[in-house]
Amino acid sequence: MSLTVRDVDRFQTLRPRLEAIAYRLLGSASEAEDVVQETFLRWQAADTGRIEVLEAWLTKVLTNLCLNQLTSARARRERYVGQWLPEPLLDGDPMLGPAGTAEQRESLSYAVLTLMERLSPNERAVYVLREAFDYPHREIAEIVGITEAASQQIFHRAKRHITDGRARAEIDGAAARRIVEEFLSAATTGKTEPLVRLLTGDAVSVGDGGGKVPARATPFEGALAVAKFMRGLFRPAPAKRALLGGSAEIHLTTANGGLAIVAVVAGKVVGITCPEITAEGIAAFRSQVNPDKLERATEVWAAADHGEPLFHAF
Repeated sequence: MSLTVRDVDRFQTLRPRLEAIAYRLLGSASEAEDVVQETFLRWQAADTGRIEVLEAWLTKVLTNLCLNQLTSARARRERYVGQWLPEPLLDGDPMLGPAGTAEQRESLSYAVLTLMERLSPNERAVYVLREAFDYPHREIAEIVGITEAASQQIFHRAKRHITDGRARAEIDGAAARRIVEEFLSAATTGKTEPLVRLLTGDAVSVGDGGGKVPARATPFEGALAVAKFMRGLFRPAPAKRALLGGSAEIHLTTANGGLAIVAVVAGKVVGITCPEITAEGIAAFRSQVNPDKLERATEVWAAADHGEPLFHAF
């Protein structure tokens, strides 16, 4: 069925919300864009005259496409080269979606996006629709194809999994920034001891290179191992410059609502590291260096003013 200009305008108005839902469900901006486009095609082929509430219809189609994608993604990620991490989104990216409440900001954080990989597809869908977009359980039940009681049970189970994975309390943004700046300053000195003091004893460092950029297949675990890795990461080396095509500018900015260390070479984002900062110290570094998952970040970076870098590395 052909759509009118008004029909297309109605869809375009809803597109940012659909993309934000799909991103939080899939953890991938490119996959989110593909699913939203498929949702448009499904709508184009539907009998639009029988659709009473467009947003509800589109959300249901989108969510079910994402559920199918999540089911198949599990098998694909078993074959993924190295660690799989979500695609980080820089501050200002419209795909980040709503972040007006503490619950919305929490569900958007890079640490929680990573934890959501442990949830079943249904748990992830119910958690995202309820926590991030405030859908009532009655509507979620209709969207996912379950009962309202099941939606409530699934949500509480999913939230418990997320809460258990976030047992440590985080600290305010200003204090977190001071800790990360101190850590980066210490890392450039080549000394390990100051880094260890800023980490929790069970700190981890995880990197996603997707088989396209060197990244350790298993995480670094423990404060000393993480400190040595981060010290070496910022140590200048000709091989690193050759691999990246030049010296990297290191910026401290925001991604997924939290602090992020961004490495940029000749205007191209080549790495985004999201630290998890707690009252006990830095508990984790999650680094995305797979170039396929940094293309959107480079576009957003190019359109923004980010000031002078903290320092040059590599």
